[in-house]
Amino acid sequence: MTIRSWIRWFQRPNSGQLSRSQPEFTFTAVAIGLAIGCLICFTNLSLGLQSGWISMMSIQSALIGFLISRLLPTPLSPQEIIVIQTTAVATGTMPLAAGFVGILPALGLLSEEKDGTPPIHLSWWSAIGWSCSVAFFGCAVEASIRQFIIEEQLAFPSGTATAQLISVLHKLPPPDTTVRHRRGYQQLEEEDPHRISTDVVSDIPTVDHEQLDDSDPGVVEHEGWHSLAYSFIASGMLTLASYFFPVIFAVPLFGQYLAKEWLWYFTPSLSYIGQGVIMGFPTTLSMNLGMFYSGWAPGPVGDMSNGARGWILWISLGIMFTDSLISLVPVVAEYVGDAIRGRKADSQSGGDDGRPRESHETESEDRLVPMRWVLVGILSSVIIGTILVWVVFGNEGIKPWATVLGFILGGLLSVIGVRALGETDLNPVSGLGKVSQLFFAWIQPGNVVANIIAGGVAEAGAQQAGDLMQDLKTGHLCHASPRAQFYGQLIGSSVSIVVTTTAFTLYNRAYEIPGPSFPAPTAYVWLSLARLLRDGQLPDKSAEFMASFSLLFGLLSAAKTLAGRRHWRFSKWIPSGVAFAIGFLNTPSFSIARLIGGIMEYVYRTRYAKDGNDIRLIVVASGFVLGEGVVSIVSLVLRTLGVGVFSCWGCGHGLCGGCPAALNIGVPL
Repeated sequence: MTIRSWIRWFQRPNSGQLSRSQPEFTFTAVAIGLAIGCLICFTNLSLGLQSGWISMMSIQSALIGFLISRLLPTPLSPQEIIVIQTTAVATGTMPLAAGFVGILPALGLLSEEKDGTPPIHLSWWSAIGWSCSVAFFGCAVEASIRQFIIEEQLAFPSGTATAQLISVLHKLPPPDTTVRHRRGYQQLEEEDPHRISTDVVSDIPTVDHEQLDDSDPGVVEHEGWHSLAYSFIASGMLTLASYFFPVIFAVPLFGQYLAKEWLWYFTPSLSYIGQGVIMGFPTTLSMNLGMFYSGWAPGPVGDMSNGARGWILWISLGIMFTDSLISLVPVVAEYVGDAIRGRKADSQSGGDDGRPRESHETESEDRLVPMRWVLVGILSSVIIGTILVWVVFGNEGIKPWATVLGFILGGLLSVIGVRALGETDLNPVSGLGKVSQLFFAWIQPGNVVANIIAGGVAEAGAQQAGDLMQDLKTGHLCHASPRAQFYGQLIGSSVSIVVTTTAFTLYNRAYEIPGPSFPAPTAYVWLSLARLLRDGQLPDKSAEFMASFSLLFGLLSAAKTLAGRRHWRFSKWIPSGVAFAIGFLNTPSFSIARLIGGIMEYVYRTRYAKDGNDIRLIVVASGFVLGEGVVSIVSLVLRTLGVGVFSCWGCGHGLCGGCPAALNIGVPL
């Protein structure tokens, strides 16, 4: 078959379908999802190494997938858009799931003097093995706990918002969250499309479907492509200009003295601004509150080991840990309470009365992921993952039994994390990761390497299961096949192993990680906690401040959780502990531009998009983020080839990443 014949075959309607029961699983949908996911992967790897914060980009993936599909001879169906989104998210979130922005840089910071082992730098093949060990466990776990969507009807606000956006773009009625039974895929058209739930959770982000006529797909396509192209080009050109003129991303806006001594400079990155738009004004405000309190600690401001940033690291760690745990308390209490009440109800009814328990599943069996697949997937991912971790790190790194316990703990933490995500739209992986480190410090004390690796294994499952569950919620509301989404997740994760590992290897060759351009702050969090659990020693006077800030944000987290569960409007304005800690730990350059994006988002939504029709804002923010992510690949290639900067003018403060002037100043970063 010639290439032209292949192209004609894939352009046919219903081409590339796996089966009649999964018509949305097509070659076109998967290919577009992989392309978008690879761009998100590079972007998230860059942003994660810079600030420790990545974006799932599910709404953005669905929107870009829709715009691309409008260029095809036969536009894709809503269910195919969901396969695009699912595949893209699985591909794009691997930098965090496999620990490329935290775990692997932390292993590279090991010291033989402090930790008894030299730094561990994985080769490309070893990084592939490590990624394979943790890449699929979360996929199998989230397929096994899909009942949080079906039986418990949790909100999953981001997943619901994505479903609403897809409905708007395809001129469909609002997604119905009531429980409905379907006898099979072919019966979908016989359902009443106008049944609208009256029991929708009040805090779910909504799209105003009264504006359907104003959101005509042709208009969205025309305006969307222009907005995406212009924002993408602007962000890319600014990023490329900053490579040749580094001072562009290190503007001493507050003066040379504050820039050099206190790291107060401005990075006008459009990607940061776009990320601020995606985060929202309340979150970016919390980050900047943390930024204003940073820098007052003793020692050199930029030193993450023994200076000010190394000192406030402990306060940030205490805030993140307390905030995450407090927010989980009502979730765990409710989960345990439901289990106890369920057992009491069964005992009072006399147990099994012979009648089958009512199922709220709306999909037919041929569109679900068989439980046999799930069990085989969990067992095989644990066994193969344990073997791969042992091959990569050896017995001296971590014992196989500890890796198995890491997977088991990861499965348990996934249940807690998914439930928290479904109710609050926040996946508390930072706190869950610290819980895993505490656990392994108890069962395998004194081994810093094992503590980091086992904690990373546990966190990977919880993070991946939570992020992918949002996609399943979208698919559930828009009637996409769970099995097709499962296939997309597996394919996206498999491709992302190679993409993420290759990108990380190239970054390591071109830049110092952690270093001026990519400080990898979460690496210090992982390593510092592992050392603390081994030695029990904190920097002088930091324990008092750590306890005080932990207590303060514990109270704030309790208030925020209570207000959020009661749907009080002011709950979003109570500072987020995790966001505050990230702003506290990072330099101001990472937070100021995000605040600008947050302000843009707030002003746009309150003054120009009061009807909820903010699609253009999402498109522009996506273009800003993806533009820098794509052009950063060009910068990476230029650095690898030895292409230098054009001018170091203005870099006298020594803070321009990659500029020779920064190497001559000797400022500890």
